Amino acid sequence: MIWVPVTLIAAAAQTGRNAAQSGLTKAIGTLGATQVRFLFGLPFAVLFLVAVVLATGETVPELDLRAFGFAALGAVAQIGATALMLVTMKRANFAVTTAWLKTEPVLVALVSAALLGEVPGAMTLLAIAVAVAGVLVMTVKPGTRLGDMGAAGTGLVAAGLFGASAVAFRGAILGLEGGYLIRSTTVLVVSLAMQTAMLLVWLGLFDRRALVASFGVWRSSLRAGFLGAFASQFWFLGFSLTSAANVRTLALVEVIFAQGVAAWLGQKTSARQLVGMAVVVAGVVLLLQA
Repeated sequence: MIWVPVTLIAAAAQTGRNAAQSGLTKAIGTLGATQVRFLFGLPFAVLFLVAVVLATGETVPELDLRAFGFAALGAVAQIGATALMLVTMKRANFAVTTAWLKTEPVLVALVSAALLGEVPGAMTLLAIAVAVAGVLVMTVKPGTRLGDMGAAGTGLVAAGLFGASAVAFRGAILGLEGGYLIRSTTVLVVSLAMQTAMLLVWLGLFDRRALVASFGVWRSSLRAGFLGAFASQFWFLGFSLTSAANVRTLALVEVIFAQGVAAWLGQKTSARQLVGMAVVVAGVVLLLQA
């Protein structure tokens, strides 16, 4: 059950990273803020890997073609999902976008069964359904339209790609030898290196201003990069310990953490949101029982 606190730490760190990235978006634009999590997160991931090697005495495992392929699939899928998420946000409001994206655990279960043969049990499927329903109650007000077919399409594809990236990263981790710490951290470094290289080429060719601007606000970029790498480290640890469906379902508590941050900032929580949080918690309880 180590995956439970590991996932909760990852969700909390991701909430902090999202807050840090939202501030960067205003300063350097959406694409510039997006690449910060990869470019400025990679050095921290390398430090994590060095620390794991020194602490465990294990050597960095070699990636065979299958593990490398899974890591590459996860890296590309995550970038594509992020881009489609931003497109969806332009077509629909934040609540609707969140609703579409948080269908991810359902899609993760399907992709995981197809790619890794990890078929969830009936109790796990029920837990996923309940937790996702709780998120929908929290994020979508009564009478809210879920947007046009374009927003629905990009939102669902984004959720599917986020799910595919989680399953692919787990596939890469399972394909390596060694303890779960060294395997998960190795895949983290490899995937971040791929993503950094791809985004550097893209920004160098099409948006050099955003790339230069991220170095202009290097303190904030380093903070967001560290939080991103820290969150990813624990996501990958979770993927090494249990199925991606379990991790991404428990990760729905992130919306509760975000609501807590909003309350701390003085924003009120409605009765509907409280009900939604209760339903999410019920789903998590079912998941842990499963």
